[in-house]
Amino acid sequence: MSAPTTTRSPVSPSLPHETSNLSDYTVDSNTTFFDTPATAHTPGSPVHHRSGYRRVASFTEQDTAYHGPEDSRQRSGSVQGQGLGIKNLKPLPSASPGDSSNFGTPSSSNALLSPPFARTPPPLQSYTSYRQSEDPIREEADAWHNNGPAAEQHQPFTADSETESLRKTTHAPTVQSSGAQEPWCKTKRRLHHGKGNWLAISVMILSFYSTALSGLWLGTAIAKPRFGHGIVNNGKLTPATASLIAAAIAKSIELSFVTVFVTFLGQVLSRRALVKKSRGITIAEMSFRSWIMQPGTLITHWATVRYAALTFLGLFSLLCAVTATFYTTASDALVSPQLTMGPLKQRMLYGKVASSFANNAYIKTQCNTPISTDTDPDSSGSTCVAIEHNGQAYHNYMQYLSNWTISRARGTGSNQLSQRPIPLGMLYDNTTIEGSWIHMENMTETSQKYSPDDYARIVMNVTMAMPHAGVFAATRDPINNIMQPLDLNGLGEYIVQASVPSPVTNVLCATMRKEELAPMVYTDWPGSNGTASNLTGWPNGFGIPLWPSYLNSTPVDDLFGFGENYGRRHPVFSRYPIAYNTIVNHTGWYTDSIYVLAASATGDFTMCALKASLTTKCSTRHHASLSGGSMSAHCEDPKDDLAYGKSYENATDGVIKKDWAAVATDWSLALSLNNGISDGAASNARLLSQLIPTSQALDPSLPSIAEALAVLSGSTLLLSSTDSPFIHFWNYSTTVPYLTEPQYQGFRATLRSRDYASGGTQRWQGIFYVILFLTFATNVFCLSYFLVRRGLVTDFIEPQNLFSLSLNSPPSQALDGACGGGPEGDQLIMNWHIKLDHEREHFYLQNGAGPPSRNRRPTRPVDFEMDTSPIVNAYTKLSDRHSSIL
Repeated sequence: MSAPTTTRSPVSPSLPHETSNLSDYTVDSNTTFFDTPATAHTPGSPVHHRSGYRRVASFTEQDTAYHGPEDSRQRSGSVQGQGLGIKNLKPLPSASPGDSSNFGTPSSSNALLSPPFARTPPPLQSYTSYRQSEDPIREEADAWHNNGPAAEQHQPFTADSETESLRKTTHAPTVQSSGAQEPWCKTKRRLHHGKGNWLAISVMILSFYSTALSGLWLGTAIAKPRFGHGIVNNGKLTPATASLIAAAIAKSIELSFVTVFVTFLGQVLSRRALVKKSRGITIAEMSFRSWIMQPGTLITHWATVRYAALTFLGLFSLLCAVTATFYTTASDALVSPQLTMGPLKQRMLYGKVASSFANNAYIKTQCNTPISTDTDPDSSGSTCVAIEHNGQAYHNYMQYLSNWTISRARGTGSNQLSQRPIPLGMLYDNTTIEGSWIHMENMTETSQKYSPDDYARIVMNVTMAMPHAGVFAATRDPINNIMQPLDLNGLGEYIVQASVPSPVTNVLCATMRKEELAPMVYTDWPGSNGTASNLTGWPNGFGIPLWPSYLNSTPVDDLFGFGENYGRRHPVFSRYPIAYNTIVNHTGWYTDSIYVLAASATGDFTMCALKASLTTKCSTRHHASLSGGSMSAHCEDPKDDLAYGKSYENATDGVIKKDWAAVATDWSLALSLNNGISDGAASNARLLSQLIPTSQALDPSLPSIAEALAVLSGSTLLLSSTDSPFIHFWNYSTTVPYLTEPQYQGFRATLRSRDYASGGTQRWQGIFYVILFLTFATNVFCLSYFLVRRGLVTDFIEPQNLFSLSLNSPPSQALDGACGGGPEGDQLIMNWHIKLDHEREHFYLQNGAGPPSRNRRPTRPVDFEMDTSPIVNAYTKLSDRHSSIL
């Protein structure tokens, strides 16, 4: 058999930079050989026969490297002068996409070849045998391509009708598989954008904004500022507007944070993919972007979390995904203004003072009545005050008795005064008053102390303190600038504790036999004949000695403080009351008390003395809210720094206020306590007489008469302290009964108010501080990264960029089977790099750590223009780094 011959055509003189040496071109898996008649050759071209090689049909090798438009024109004009001496080669007609006979199925065993040789491709050794010179770089590339990893991982590029636009060229078509041309894409835009680029500037602006605002938000949450009058119902900034503004700012921080961090991820991953010595990027890492922008993919695509979350950048992205998801929630919990109780603050409050304590004349002028003094100049005020006494006292009394009813039904009564129901009251119909029992004594010991040998006297000594009513008006005075509940849509609230004296009523009651009462009952006096006529004028005209006579002594002088030794004389009653009746003595000269005499059903009598004073051992607490407020007297607490005695250490405790006796007189008459003088049998008197104890200990199921009288008199203390001084004495002129122009007087107090503030309302909300801190720290980190990098590279992780890059990259066996259902398993963690075809300035993805590129021609001298290409220079500068951050 004759040796095979090879035909070659001479070098075309029109291609000065081209040679006929096949080593100047790259043969890849897309190169197709076409069968031609053995005798077909160009005339004048000698046929060369080499021993040891079989004859191969003439073929033309497609040079897929792009050399620019000039190269295309040169190629189109010199096709006949290239290849293996094939003359008059006609372009291979394009096969129809629908003609399955012209296309092979791309796989590892059946490359997409032209139909004549699709089944019997020529062996590569027949091609390499025709090399006429040795090229070490070419041989290394061929060896790696034929035997290395790329032979398994890279399959021929399959072009179809959808990628036809990518294969359009200006030069004449060359022979390729199925007539398709190898795709090429010369990048039109720069790979790296400097700091002056609009994209870099916008990213920096967003980064600065997100960092500054997230830092402000974190600082606000930590500082927990209180906005006070800055956010009120009728102010410039309403609660609804403040909440809306906070939500809008929080959302802008969230959106800018997501934008900045996604840009940061794109820069880190893109730069890593460009660096030759880096490990590249994986598909799982490409999903970081989706974690941030679509947190639900953490659940729906959990496989990527499994493979990528344990890396530093993966853990960082996972934390930021959680942070971005809950940032608005964290802002609502810790930054958005919420109604909360503020801290306790020391304040100096001021209130108006118009009269002394228990100024009965002033009280009458303040009573609201349509009957003016012009209509009833003598009794207009007293009538009004009597009705007010009656209404307030009975209201308070009924509340107190109701509590006793509940206590009795539950069986929670006690014979210890401190554990029995407390005094109650009402101020301005919307503030509940809570009194306090003070100076408590052991009733049994006191009774035994003042009992004669032949009589078991029952002694009840109770002292009730009430809050200073003037604090109520002071807290609402504009001078103190305290936000009221109505300022916050009725949701406001505040608590004030004032260091002011508290008004006190002391009720001392003792059971007495009739003979012990004789010195104090007019009908038992000599010359009275046992009767007292014309009692309507009592005591005028009855011959009672005037002051300073102390009258006769009594068995209870030491108990009640009667006699010259005590500076007080005993009362004189007109007669003995009948059973279930009471009589009042309120006309004693220079007296500081009023006395009530009650008769029980057994015929025994009980006399009670009532007097008022100011105590220094209490402070007044006031709690105000829209639904109602409360005031209470906080007494005898050694830890109470606001007890009035600690503000005025020299103040005397318990100084009796004689003016109160006049107020109590009107009160007693209004409550029908003196109806027994005419056997009136008032209901109130009957109930009081039924509350007289029958033993020397308190009854756990019933209040005593002393407790009941104290509760009934509580309203007088509130009236007496209204507009009175916040100190224990009158420090204004004594020449006028009261001030026509009230004056401000200060007092120490603490204030705790509810207003709008940041910082959360519940302790568990503190967990959101982690979200705010991570957001700020991440923003600082990203901003630092952008400042250091001073420019941006193309973000190849963005979908449009990744799609373009992938579409213009050769297929890879590494993703075999992923075209329909997506990558899985180890495919998610395969490393990928972004490579550059320097001559074509074409970027593409390549799997692995960077073996010799099939698309790169052997190193050869290039002209100056190619060496200074800005795209090549940018790529070289980025890819030659020793490592990539993160």
